[in-house]
Amino acid sequence: MSLDFETTDVVRLIMQYLKENNLHRTLATLQEESTVYLHTVDSIDSFISDINSGHWDAVLLAIQHLKLPSKVLIDLYEQVVLELIEMRELGAARSMLQQTDPMIYLKQTEPGRFVHLENLLTRPYFDSREAYPDGSNKEKRRMSVAHALAAEVSVVPPSRLMGLLSQSIKWQQTQDMLHPGMNIDVTQNNTAMKDVEEERFPTQLICHIQFGQKSHVECARFSPDGQYLITGSVDGFVEVWNFTTGKIRKDLKYQAQDNFMMMEDAVLCLAFSHDSEILASGAQDGKIKVWRIQSGQCLRRFERAHSKGVTCLNFCKDSSQLLSASFDQTIRIHLLKSGKTLKEFRGHTSFVSEATFTKDGHHIISASSDGIIKIWNVKTCECTSTFKSPGSSAGVDVMVNNMFLLPKNPEQFVVCNRSSTVVIMNMKGQIVRSFSSGKREGGDFVCCTLSPRGEWIHCVGEDLVLYCFSMLTGRLEKSLTVHDKDVIGIAHHPHQNIIATYSEDGLLKVWKP
Repeated sequence: MSLDFETTDVVRLIMQYLKENNLHRTLATLQEESTVYLHTVDSIDSFISDINSGHWDAVLLAIQHLKLPSKVLIDLYEQVVLELIEMRELGAARSMLQQTDPMIYLKQTEPGRFVHLENLLTRPYFDSREAYPDGSNKEKRRMSVAHALAAEVSVVPPSRLMGLLSQSIKWQQTQDMLHPGMNIDVTQNNTAMKDVEEERFPTQLICHIQFGQKSHVECARFSPDGQYLITGSVDGFVEVWNFTTGKIRKDLKYQAQDNFMMMEDAVLCLAFSHDSEILASGAQDGKIKVWRIQSGQCLRRFERAHSKGVTCLNFCKDSSQLLSASFDQTIRIHLLKSGKTLKEFRGHTSFVSEATFTKDGHHIISASSDGIIKIWNVKTCECTSTFKSPGSSAGVDVMVNNMFLLPKNPEQFVVCNRSSTVVIMNMKGQIVRSFSSGKREGGDFVCCTLSPRGEWIHCVGEDLVLYCFSMLTGRLEKSLTVHDKDVIGIAHHPHQNIIATYSEDGLLKVWKP
């Protein structure tokens, strides 16, 4: 579907931007050269109120760049002259009568009306019956002028041009045409975009956040735009952090007032909408809440999303639907607008640890604690493929910890299970590549994350060591001890070389190269 719009509308958006930024000479030049005029005011209600109250300085300032019909301008200026005469501001009235374009035009086209104003100006007194013949008065004339002017102007929302550009960029991000964190030059095509930095493995600690063992972090996520690090804790708190200082974000008003997003039970998973404005949190009691991050407002509650704990959440591409997986062995799709469950996928015989939409949104890939991976048709809810993750065999189940689609090849995905090997698989269940820690005992992976461009796979083992595998070389390039007690999870920043790890010791640590 193509959308057509007038070139003059684009020019007017630019004019509005110039007006808002006090670039009046540029605005006047653009109007003169384009012969397009900006017929906007900040608020029609305020504009009309100024006219009806006789605040003519504000009115004349508001219309100085508008192209208005001669009759409307003459009526306006005539009323201003009349009121200046009434206030005995005779010098100002005389200047307006003799030097402004509308009054000069009135003298040429309606000399009798102009002479009437001149006569009033020479009187030693002001007679309203003489000034307003035919039963009219000042209030009625103001209302008439207000009605005529209001019909000629409109309101454009503040920063409309910048808002449309921002919406366009966000839409392109939801369509995977742009990636959060890219430097964007709006004057160029997408070939001008550059990723912020070369991907590298972490080597040093930036900061840490102490939660305490009874309120340790169960899940943590960076927002797609890279602004937020959000944690979900075993005590139900959902908190937004400054990940460079390790401090709570006090620029969010609700957190500054010690009000926090919160679940009634332990928070097990988090998910962001693609525009980073909406957050979903899933809890041990099977409930899901959806939040607006800027305000902390709970937008939607799914009280019976699942009968047991929610293990995984993901938004669809346009963020209208929410995918969830659970200890109850089911996968469900929920509608955000209605709050209803749209679809259910049954077939796993163990709890579902991971579920995500494929890039095209037509399929779901899921994994469970018995090492089974399934691919589902979203439209029919049918399971189209089932295969075991590596290491699983008859009588031996190896739990899948994490699963990520490869950014540069969405037909392949990373599978991290409870073994010392992490693999890349395709949609047929075939192993494409594998990476091993080299440990035979005590080095099984408990969690894993992928760098934004998929150049690094970072896994944490039960030995508390972070293993950094290069997709380019196929080798283990770095290992680093990250905690003193069992590690729960790991998260990667969407476009910086920053990683967060969190553990049963109550610490969340932020790492960089």
